[in-house]
Amino acid sequence: MLLYILFILGFVFLIKGADVLVEGASSIAKRYGLPDMVVGLTIVSFGTSLPELIINILSSLQGQSELAIGNVFGSNVANLLLILGVTAIICPLPIRRNTILTEIPFSLIATLLVGFLANATLLDNQAGLFISRLDGGILLFFFVLFMVYIYNIAKTNKDEVLPDDGTPVMSMGKSILYILLGMAGLFLGGKWVVDGAVSIAQSFGLSESFIGLTVVAIGTSLPELVTSAMAAYRRNIDIAVGNVVGSNIFNLLWILGISALINPLPFNVMSNSDVVMMIIASTLLIIAMPIGKRNAIDRWNGIFFLLVYVAYIYYLIMRG
Repeated sequence: MLLYILFILGFVFLIKGADVLVEGASSIAKRYGLPDMVVGLTIVSFGTSLPELIINILSSLQGQSELAIGNVFGSNVANLLLILGVTAIICPLPIRRNTILTEIPFSLIATLLVGFLANATLLDNQAGLFISRLDGGILLFFFVLFMVYIYNIAKTNKDEVLPDDGTPVMSMGKSILYILLGMAGLFLGGKWVVDGAVSIAQSFGLSESFIGLTVVAIGTSLPELVTSAMAAYRRNIDIAVGNVVGSNIFNLLWILGISALINPLPFNVMSNSDVVMMIIASTLLIIAMPIGKRNAIDRWNGIFFLLVYVAYIYYLIMRG
């Protein structure tokens, strides 16, 4: 019973830890006058992906590769279908030009790259599929390219100011304390979630991949869900889609790359269906643009996204 309680508390610690860490880091960034564009595309995006990062690092260290891969794939599908679906129902989501021309295609490329690397051993007639340390290095290389893109966008839009997120400029000591507390919360929360997820999978006869794709993926996507839903409620939605797509790129390139460097990740051939689902979700996002009004994801698109996500969860349950 205690393990299940800690499992639930782990999500609370993950979400709050990421929030506190981002608040401390944003305060330091504002203190030194970093542009809001840089803060939004780096600190905030990284902060909402921290739960996935901690889960995957701990999973890799403990040899729970299915949980690590399932967490990333499940989080990406949840970001595109569940989070954008809920957010679009609250308020239609206009899509920025940069997101249409660069971020969505880059996200698709990252998905195809992961799928190729995971299955590359088939070309060498090696036994078993896996994402090797070399593959992890390749993913991190493409992540660096994405960061270069963010830097260029920041330079191009250096005079653009994002809506004030209300983050106060704290003293340096308090900012550092927030960062340390956030890191501690992330570590404890991540450990409790990983231990609980493995225990639940074993006790109910479920695979680690299934737990990672569903419970853990949705739990670690809560920061993105809360952020996007509140942005829609306040009508500050001009970058909502870009944030979600950017988070997916972080998950595939940065988090999966780091995880593979720590420990090569054995890849179940069944997980290829989850790669296909990520491609389908990204394709639906592209199709929704000309269908929705004013280049936006409207409420009907959001409802359809949610229905597709429910169908995907049903498929996972049938798959076991």
